[in-house]
Amino acid sequence: MVFYSFFNNLMLDINFIRENVDRVKQAIQSKNRVLDLDLLLSLDDKRKHLQGMIDQLKFDQKKAGQERNIDLATSLKDQISSYQKEYDDVLSEYNLLMLQVPQVIHPEVVVGKDETQNVEVRKEGSVPQFDFPFQDHVALMEKNKMLDVERGVKLSGARSYVLTGDGALLEQAVLQYAFQKMVKKGFTPMNVPYMVDTSCLVGTGYFPGGEEDAYCMERDDKWLIATAEIPLTAYHRDEILELSDLPKTFVGLSPCFRREAGSYGRDTRGLYRVHQFNKVEQVVILPADEEMTYERHYRILSNSEEVLKDLEIPYRLLALCTGDMSLGKYISHDIECWMPSRDAYGETHSASSFLDFQARRLNLRYRDADGKVKTCYTMNNTVLACPRFLIALIENYQNPDGSIRIPTVLQPYMGKDVIKNFD
Repeated sequence: MVFYSFFNNLMLDINFIRENVDRVKQAIQSKNRVLDLDLLLSLDDKRKHLQGMIDQLKFDQKKAGQERNIDLATSLKDQISSYQKEYDDVLSEYNLLMLQVPQVIHPEVVVGKDETQNVEVRKEGSVPQFDFPFQDHVALMEKNKMLDVERGVKLSGARSYVLTGDGALLEQAVLQYAFQKMVKKGFTPMNVPYMVDTSCLVGTGYFPGGEEDAYCMERDDKWLIATAEIPLTAYHRDEILELSDLPKTFVGLSPCFRREAGSYGRDTRGLYRVHQFNKVEQVVILPADEEMTYERHYRILSNSEEVLKDLEIPYRLLALCTGDMSLGKYISHDIECWMPSRDAYGETHSASSFLDFQARRLNLRYRDADGKVKTCYTMNNTVLACPRFLIALIENYQNPDGSIRIPTVLQPYMGKDVIKNFD
């Protein structure tokens, strides 16, 4: 992890940690993390003590130089060098520990050990009751010449696919509908790089810890993005924004790349778990205001729910418990859409608020009404991701003969109301 050493703004505010030790320890425990917070605080004390000694020695060295006391100046230089090495070692250990400090949690978040203890908030829409033998999305798409898994695997290996004909058109229709809906809501449309440097992934909290699930181009020191959240959130890195410019609301449509390193043998059939997919993502950068964060979190969540209601897809909303939340999350929700072939709801959306966790790492700040520079807050949410969402759409809209109805709002994009590519 040596390549994280270039970060100077890695973490939560150390002063906040000192003032909220119990709250931070609760976050460590409830998010199933292992971190010696007392060691971290002692390293901070040692770091400050060494920095004070080095500063004093540098002052004395400068004074000795002005007095042309060469022997003393040389001796002080050697002492500075020795203390600087010790300081650098302490700082390196301190920074690595700081990278592991989790964000505190919102009071309404349920403490739980893992995803089995997430809380169902509500269900929306009616689960279809088929009076005919229904088919899964793979069978339906192959019958309608929408999907070619065999040649996808030939091109790129396991968990690869090719959407063909109406399959490609339907994906584009869904993505464009979701993207344009967000633009109409005032979100700034963004086309972002699909490759980013390491600092973007550390800054957004994906590293350290997510390296095994990311695709790396070692020759260029670049990584393929797992979501547009990464470049969108890092877009204003190392900048000071004006309060009048906040909140910033971005929507991006991008391919996403994930190795799915821990999923060997799971969901091997179909489009549920693949290495490359397309996603419309919303990102919000806002002032350091917890009330505004809470309100905005539910607002971006409702944006996604609106899309699903427009498409008339049954879904349920889950509140994530602490054990299913990543390091930086303050509050988080998932949306799961009904997928008949799984006889269950499957995850399709994730909404998360981070307070200052990402922005502090990214050195993303703003100037408040009094001219004081503060760290921004950030949040993000899936608007829609394909091809996983196509599973829900195609399976819920199937007809007895294997044709597929097209949702009303997508018919202008498709130029028809049904997909039927067989005799």
